[in-house]
Amino acid sequence: MHEDGNGGGRGGESHLSGSGVNQPEFLALERELTVLLRRARANQGEMAREVHPDLESSAYGLLVRLGECGGQRATDLAAFIGVGKATMSRQLRALEELGLVAREPDPADGRAWLVTLTPEGQERVGRVREARRARYARRLAGWDPREVTELARLLHELNRGMEK
Repeated sequence: MHEDGNGGGRGGESHLSGSGVNQPEFLALERELTVLLRRARANQGEMAREVHPDLESSAYGLLVRLGECGGQRATDLAAFIGVGKATMSRQLRALEELGLVAREPDPADGRAWLVTLTPEGQERVGRVREARRARYARRLAGWDPREVTELARLLHELNRGMEK
């Protein structure tokens, strides 16, 4: 790769040489993200079991998405989560059997269905998410609120960058 004089700053692609990825800041980033993701996967399983003992860990994120965005088509959920239609159908069937989601006709297209949280699903997911935020508040109690805000902003930027 070559340098284009832009410095690889925000909004542009970084032009790192082959050895650039071994810079200390990228090694530290990789290490810390690995730890964070490992812990997040473990926590997701715990939170799923708190919502319902029979809930698959992978379905927790689906419930959170429905809680945040409201009714969604199964195809949109599959695309967001990154799974195929068959996997999404299986997960939705299981969630319906647990009484956590329901399907209703899409008012914008009578041939399509929207998946929504049931009142029980809303209550259970809301309770678990509130408990999780309380854990964050306890664990970060010594942080300045501006640091928490900055961490959230930086994670948002990272997530946006990972979508591209």
